[in-house]
Amino acid sequence: MKTHMSIIKRRFRELWEFKIFRYAVIIHIFYFILALILTLVFLRDQNDFLVYYEGGKVFINNVNELYNKNNYSRWPFRYFPISALFFVPFYLMGFDLGFIVFTLINLILNILIFLVLYKLIVLIRREDHEQGDKRIVLYVSLFLIGLPNLFNYILGQINLYITLLILISLFLFLKYEDTKHNFIASIILGISILFKPITIFLLPFLMLVHFDLEQKKFEIKFIKSIIRLVGFLIPVSLNFFIFFIHPELLHGFLNVNLTGEDTVIVNHSFSITKLIQNFLIVIGFSQEQLLSFQLPIFLVILFILGGIGFITYLVRRFEDNDLIYGYTFGILIMLLGYFDSWDHHILILTPLLIIIIFNLPKNSDLTRKFNKPSFFFLNFFDLAFFGIWVLTQRWFPFNFASTVFLLLIFYSICKSCLIRNTPKINNKF
Repeated sequence: MKTHMSIIKRRFRELWEFKIFRYAVIIHIFYFILALILTLVFLRDQNDFLVYYEGGKVFINNVNELYNKNNYSRWPFRYFPISALFFVPFYLMGFDLGFIVFTLINLILNILIFLVLYKLIVLIRREDHEQGDKRIVLYVSLFLIGLPNLFNYILGQINLYITLLILISLFLFLKYEDTKHNFIASIILGISILFKPITIFLLPFLMLVHFDLEQKKFEIKFIKSIIRLVGFLIPVSLNFFIFFIHPELLHGFLNVNLTGEDTVIVNHSFSITKLIQNFLIVIGFSQEQLLSFQLPIFLVILFILGGIGFITYLVRRFEDNDLIYGYTFGILIMLLGYFDSWDHHILILTPLLIIIIFNLPKNSDLTRKFNKPSFFFLNFFDLAFFGIWVLTQRWFPFNFASTVFLLLIFYSICKSCLIRNTPKINNKF
């Protein structure tokens, strides 16, 4: 134990030598304290933690009412039922102490994300990137001081749980090829869905399938693909036991996420589906009319984006660290396709974008033209356009700036897969 503590202290002192890391620590602590003050004093009734808190209450009092919006102060519970069990302890603590503990856990999660993201970058970094820690510490520190982190703290959101689980699973997939680690990584990734279904579209990209365009040859590692899919689905299947026991919960879950009135409300979501819905409202459609075809709109967008993403990934012209791009495709498809994609969801995407920046050639045009600008916009300027939406929603209810940058990333990932490029990886720790 003493040896581990001495290593941690030595490593922290080394990182403290970097000015950007010192700034990141100070700013991040400021975010933490500011979030506690704002939420507990001014925003007690306007945060997402309240939904989790009340979800925990409903779970222990009457689980059948979990998706009944009348049990909630502002917004309904929209997650898988088993996730409500996780929030029960926070309800038992009371709102104030529960939020403080919840936010402290988020702070710890960010520390762990820093460590895992660092290890991932070292693992996949190309040899043409400068060696040493300076550039890695720069980008990871920028992630920590990004405004989505502040927004996540203030709202009491759970995105950091998903981010950490995604990064751990990706690290295990990339570092180890044996069946055991593939299975463990898949389960870890599957657990992320219990907190938020945003990772559900990663499922097809876990399959080890590839079509060689030059040789016109289709390859699939069937056994390992099945192992990955089974591992991914095991945590999700726990919910189906609850749905089987309480079938009314399945109806409530589908209604609140796919077919109910909440999915057609005009809001600042930057998904393509929501932009189309908002446009239809502007030109005269009522929300009642939208209810009859909101699901087809979502499915068409999902089919187009998912089809382009999966086919592009299927014919990718490299195999080293390809899962990085599969993960990114899966998150992008969800953010662009689902009804409600919010600014705090950016926390799940930007670490993957950082990894791609280090995996592509240092002087890559894709990085210079698309990936870097997108990272800096999403990390620092995205929330400004949410503010513009608030001011202009009566006349122009379209929060499209983030959509543009997500599409640029989508294009960049597609082109990265289609360019013949054998990465030279420096994976020494």
